Amino acid sequence: MGRWGPLIALATAQFVMVLDQSVMNVSISTLVDDFDTTVPAIQAVITLYCLVMAMFMLTGAKIGDIIGRRRAFVTGLVVYACGSALTAAAPTLAVLALGWSILEGLGAALVLPALVALIADNYTGHERKVAYAMIGGVAGAGIAVGPILGGWATTELSWRVIFVGEVVLVVGVLLAARLLTEGSRSRSAPRLDLVGTALSACGVGMIVLGALESSTWGWVRPKDPPVEPFGLSPTLFVIAFGGTLLWGFTAWQRRREHAAGDPLLHLDLLRSPPVRAGLIGLFAQNLILMGVFFVMPLYLQLVLGMNALETGVRMLPVSVMLFIASVAGSRLSSWFSVRAIVRAGLVISGGAVLALMATVQPDLAGPVFAISMGTLGAGMGLMVSQLGNLVQSSVGGSGRGEAGGLQYTGQQLGSSLGIALIGAIVLAGLTGAFVSKVDQDERISAQVAEQVGVAAGTGVDFVATGQIEAAARKAGFDDATAGALVDDYGKAQLLSLKAGLLATALLVLGSLAFTRDLPRTPSASGARPPGPDTAGQREREPPAGRNRRADDSKATPLERGNDDTV
Repeated sequence: MGRWGPLIALATAQFVMVLDQSVMNVSISTLVDDFDTTVPAIQAVITLYCLVMAMFMLTGAKIGDIIGRRRAFVTGLVVYACGSALTAAAPTLAVLALGWSILEGLGAALVLPALVALIADNYTGHERKVAYAMIGGVAGAGIAVGPILGGWATTELSWRVIFVGEVVLVVGVLLAARLLTEGSRSRSAPRLDLVGTALSACGVGMIVLGALESSTWGWVRPKDPPVEPFGLSPTLFVIAFGGTLLWGFTAWQRRREHAAGDPLLHLDLLRSPPVRAGLIGLFAQNLILMGVFFVMPLYLQLVLGMNALETGVRMLPVSVMLFIASVAGSRLSSWFSVRAIVRAGLVISGGAVLALMATVQPDLAGPVFAISMGTLGAGMGLMVSQLGNLVQSSVGGSGRGEAGGLQYTGQQLGSSLGIALIGAIVLAGLTGAFVSKVDQDERISAQVAEQVGVAAGTGVDFVATGQIEAAARKAGFDDATAGALVDDYGKAQLLSLKAGLLATALLVLGSLAFTRDLPRTPSASGARPPGPDTAGQREREPPAGRNRRADDSKATPLERGNDDTV
């Protein structure tokens, strides 16, 4: 397979992991019928996959440090393949959750941190930049291609075929794993911090759970929560509890470090400005991308009436341009700084989101929509081309697993919060705009307007206008009133979607404020991304002919030497 054989194997693994997060959302109704269950139950299974992956990402990274990254990569793939096979044959919802949500989630938590570390172990200099850009592009492509693949497979064959295909791809990656080389490890392997594992898993899990369930529970006013503490939605309580657990996690890590133990995460990683800026950038990238990917399917499917396959095709320009721009962007760092490229990506993405606002109309502006989506992909691709390489190249070789765990934890948080925040804005905007338009519509009597206001008190769901018409007729309204309600609801839909896109554009603008710590000068091939010139933040090579110090396992990842710097 040549010099790029390892990258093909790693990129295929990345594609499979990301695909699972987007491929089945378009098949929810089919899953409901197959398992004779409800939509919330299937959504819970999908949520649980993301939850398990986010909870154990840091632990998966540490296990890679203990048993070796290549071994962790292979072990995770085996677990993942077993989960995919079980999912493909699942006879009940419980088996589906075990295979898809738990086994695949745990497998991904082992694979992904090892994957990004193995890239740095197998490539140096410009090749490493290209490799990280390729991995980022493949991740974006997986998110965009998922709905197309899921829609096609579910319509023409069966959703089970997707998981059979995943098993085949994983077997191919396992056969190619022998091509992967692993960097040297410290003499004494670290021990797994069980208390830190519990605190980090529960803390991250609570935050992600609260964000993902906010659309069901409500943010402040309860919608349909399992409990109502003090008469309020549990969302903010769950997120606050998760934040408290993460505070306890950081305190425990400091205690472990001071006691010369093995922490789950060396907090020095977060004190490095380039690492911190890179992680924030990856968080913002996923938050923005998933915000758009929440709004656009609502517009294409529920406003314009497209099916899942048609929706996926319309969103394909994002995937194509993201991949192209990520690969092309890796070459730009020889002439432009990481900060300049990332900022350009954010500005381009923000402009694209604003352009998409103009295309949200009763009829699709096809060419303009495609160009806007492609431009968004180009902006995201420029960010992708820099951030993964920056984070991994700013730490020592022994810290790459932990940095990889942080990367994917940040990306999961960004994805879940992007969906939650933009979703909350769209639904709140829909409710407010619908009630307002009904109140101002002279075709609708004051009595009907009052009924609508009371019914909308707990929020209005985003549904096709046909359902609003059916509900109006079921309530006994005449044709003129029903038509007016449908018209007002359609206008409210467009306004709420534009509000969601505007909020996404503001998130892009806010993200620019966190780019000041990104490297400011171009990096020549083979040189590390420039950062603060401090001993604790530079990777240091030991003098030629000398062994690394005996207590290397106790050094922080930023202090340990790195065999191959970028």
